[in-house]
Amino acid sequence: MFSGEKILFLLIAGVAGALMAVQGTLNALAGKIVGLIQATFIVNLLGSVTAGLLLCFFNPGATGFGGILQKIPSVPLYAWLGGPIGVAIIYGVAVSIPRLGVGMATTGIITLQLLTAYAIDHFGLLGREHLPFNWIKLTGILLLAAGSYLLLKK
Repeated sequence: MFSGEKILFLLIAGVAGALMAVQGTLNALAGKIVGLIQATFIVNLLGSVTAGLLLCFFNPGATGFGGILQKIPSVPLYAWLGGPIGVAIIYGVAVSIPRLGVGMATTGIITLQLLTAYAIDHFGLLGREHLPFNWIKLTGILLLAAGSYLLLKK
């Protein structure tokens, strides 16, 4: 059974997923007006400003930017790929939604996102704990694939 904490974090993850669909739609609209690369740049710039403001105002026990700078060398280089990957995600979603529709694009996103997530868990990639894959998870993915087929069928 799920604990209250797990349910809370599943809800947070669900809201993040819903926001991804909204963000992708907004990014596609901005890309249509100013161009995809330009919109991707502006969205990431605004995201950086937002994160900077959060860092300034909601960073309890912060040691200031000096403390952050001291910690940077201890971060593995591959961990910083999140920034360029974020750019690729924003661009990929913004370019696919106008051509596929929000539902179809999101179906592809969620399907490959889950397959990748379970591969990371199963093989303990990127510093994650090894969480073995089993037949129950395989059944869930097969049902997801069947559901994806039905959602994508015209």
